[in-house]
Amino acid sequence: MKNLNDLLFHLIKSEIEFVVVGGFAGVLHGSTLVTRDLDLCTILTSENIEKLRKSLAEFNPRHRMTVNKLSFLEAPPKGQQVNNLYLETSLGVVDFISSITGVGDFERVSTKADTVKLNGQSIKVINISDLISAKEAMGRAKDLLSASELKAIQAKVEKKT
Repeated sequence: MKNLNDLLFHLIKSEIEFVVVGGFAGVLHGSTLVTRDLDLCTILTSENIEKLRKSLAEFNPRHRMTVNKLSFLEAPPKGQQVNNLYLETSLGVVDFISSITGVGDFERVSTKADTVKLNGQSIKVINISDLISAKEAMGRAKDLLSASELKAIQAKVEKKT
């Protein structure tokens, strides 16, 4: 988890607006389920891709979904639009996603996101209701388990307020 924190804080410096989604967001909301990657919702413009390349260069970023594990520093070519990036780095796995299944695009996710403090840094995190919707829409066993736990966390928080 420490490497994911390091990766997250490094990306904060990249000046790219993003929202933490997925398992790490679940952890930030109180989930006990362990995650081994960092999922971020963002807008993948050519400018943002170049900022990400610069930010991640020292961590050997590679496309984890390609057979040859192509270097992110070389692919996609400059100016090519992409919707998602699935990378592995020396700090861990990070996925940049432009739209969240069951919720919507970056603008929608960001508008309703919560802001939390993590080690003194403010970061945007998908709100718990949207995270539950996303997990349910994915429909995988692990996501449904996560959604169930998140519902219990949400009910407990609502009961306190």
